[in-house]
Amino acid sequence: MTGAENKPQAPDNGAESGGDTADVKPGKRRGRIVRFLLIALIALPLGAVLAAGGTFLYGKYLFETEGPHDEAEIIMLEQGMGVRAIAARLEREGVISNANVFLAGVRFNRAERSLKAGEYEIPAHASMASVMRILREGRSILHRITIPEGLTSLQAMQLVEAHPVLVGDMPETPPEGSLLPETYSFIRGMTRAQIVADMKAAATRVMDELWDSRADDLPFKTREEAIILASIVEKETGVASERPRVAAVFVNRLKAPMRLQSDPTIIYGLVGGKGALGRPIRRSELDRVTPYNTYHIDGLPPTPICNPGRASIEAVLNPPETDEYYFVADGTGGHAFSRTLSEHQARVREWREIERRQGAR
Repeated sequence: MTGAENKPQAPDNGAESGGDTADVKPGKRRGRIVRFLLIALIALPLGAVLAAGGTFLYGKYLFETEGPHDEAEIIMLEQGMGVRAIAARLEREGVISNANVFLAGVRFNRAERSLKAGEYEIPAHASMASVMRILREGRSILHRITIPEGLTSLQAMQLVEAHPVLVGDMPETPPEGSLLPETYSFIRGMTRAQIVADMKAAATRVMDELWDSRADDLPFKTREEAIILASIVEKETGVASERPRVAAVFVNRLKAPMRLQSDPTIIYGLVGGKGALGRPIRRSELDRVTPYNTYHIDGLPPTPICNPGRASIEAVLNPPETDEYYFVADGTGGHAFSRTLSEHQARVREWREIERRQGAR
């Protein structure tokens, strides 16, 4: 037996296949799989977060960037519209670029229940965020109706009926003197009955405010009588600064007592709520006895002859102290006031001469 035969044989470690590329043992393979899973468990949520964050930032950008409309747009949102319907309407009208982005922004800001119905003017290029703020604040377009001082209730109702934005049927014509002449603001959808109710409520509020601070020793006892006298003052002068002085003349005459002798009351007795006579009063009409002819009746007529404004009501409730009992037109749009009948007659002659010269031109 030789020495070579007695040498131990080296173990077969797979030298023929290169040794380092041999199959990985099961333990090492499991370790690699675990590491891969751990990386995946971390990477996938992180990727989702990054993707969600990117989506949020892009949506925020769209929500806050300029809108697509080059000019201001008028949008009408009816009562009862839900946020989805509002978003669809805004997109359809070209005010916003994406209804879903608007809807998401509204929900993110918890504004679903605070968007208000109304008619809105959306400024050019307003962002979705700005549109949402406008709808949350309810900044609807305000329309207006003006009832001038001195109109009868019938004339006021004609203005209400003719207004192109008010809706609904006309209510009954209110009693004379029960409306407050004023400019009233309202949003589209307001009914004619509602605006008339507002006018009546405003008149009540003004009288409630002024009545308790009235002067002592007035020649009338009720609010209705105060409105009647205020309506006469309203029709006698269109010069605001004269109202207190005209009121003082009528208060002095009622205290004297003297008849009011007011031409506007005669006219109301002839035409009623139509308001204007359209020509001078005839002598026969001055002599005609009616409940409104204050040349023939004592005291006040039975009802107001128009709807007086606040200034005329204030004037009769707190008239200045004067010793004047007469006034007549002076040819300038105002009046000349007198203490005695002789002074008044002289002023009347002056006025007649002015009328004569004007008629001769």
